[in-house]
Amino acid sequence: MKNALKFGFLGLALTVAFASCNNSEKKAEGSADSASALVDSAANTLDSAANHVDSAAVKVDSAAAKVDSAATKK
Repeated sequence: MKNALKFGFLGLALTVAFASCNNSEKKAEGSADSASALVDSAANTLDSAANHVDSAAVKVDSAAAKVDSAATKK
């Protein structure tokens, strides 16, 4: 009789443990969404930096063209 009671409580404890662990999947999904948002944000930052570099390259090319133009006029 004592063993049956122990197994009953063990089963109840395991059931409660599994039921409480089910919530960890939602946290993992939230973490994946958060990580995905972070990666997207980093990609946007890199795109923005690339645009700034391209813009600077255009300005340098424009300045070089002006210098070349001034050098050929002399």
